[in-house]
Amino acid sequence: MRDPVSPAVEGSVAMKKWGFIALHAAVAAVFIFLLQRFSLNASLESSLLWALTFAVCAAGLAYKQSNR
Repeated sequence: MRDPVSPAVEGSVAMKKWGFIALHAAVAAVFIFLLQRFSLNASLESSLLWALTFAVCAAGLAYKQSNR
């Protein structure tokens, strides 16, 4: 038999999962933006586009990892 899990506990686990995904995406976006903008001297538009691209990829990877 499975132990019953309260909905509050399930909600907490889900929030931690989505928080982890959001944090992973944000850190990747900030890192790539700073790298592009200040180290590689890219334009603001290019830096933002790369940051968005890497954020989406990082969120996808984090989502896949959290479902293992």
